[in-house]
Amino acid sequence: MFEAIVFYVFSAILVFSALRVITARNTVHSALFLVLAFFTCSAIWLLLRAEFLAITLVLVYVGAVMVLFLFVVMMLDINLDHLREGFWKYLPLGALVGIAIAVEMGMLLWVNFAGVQSNMPDVPADYSNTKALGNVMYTDYVYPFELAAVLLLVAIIAAIALTLRRRKDTKSQDPAEQVAVRREDRVRLVSMPAEKSE
Repeated sequence: MFEAIVFYVFSAILVFSALRVITARNTVHSALFLVLAFFTCSAIWLLLRAEFLAITLVLVYVGAVMVLFLFVVMMLDINLDHLREGFWKYLPLGALVGIAIAVEMGMLLWVNFAGVQSNMPDVPADYSNTKALGNVMYTDYVYPFELAAVLLLVAIIAAIALTLRRRKDTKSQDPAEQVAVRREDRVRLVSMPAEKSE
């Protein structure tokens, strides 16, 4: 009973913050409501015993992506009127998709409350969600995991190659030339007579 109350509280906060993300007039406020949505979503994942995914959501999205997004939003001068021009144009389609998602979620909740038992197995006290996820990822899904890693590596290299600009006025050193230098090329002995002070 307590878990159901906590679930409904966090779900209400999540729905409210998601609505405020798209209805807030200030872009910074929208980003902060998105941070709240991420936190409440991670709390719901904790209720589902997915601790690793909850911590990953907080660390990656809240700790890195949203901080970068807030930095970009606050540093750039974004024309908000231009962004809101297509709101009323796409409102019917967005409302239709939102109603469809709400109906699907309602049907899922209705089936669960109608008496269908949850298929979540009972786990022992020393069960590790992270260990189980690692076992599945590196045994059953090792090839898709490696393929995704290679695709991400190629994307990183392509992004660096596309944004790399070589400047002509930069000065660089060649260690091979520095090591291969000889004393005769750099040092010149000059014989000068000694001067006598009067």
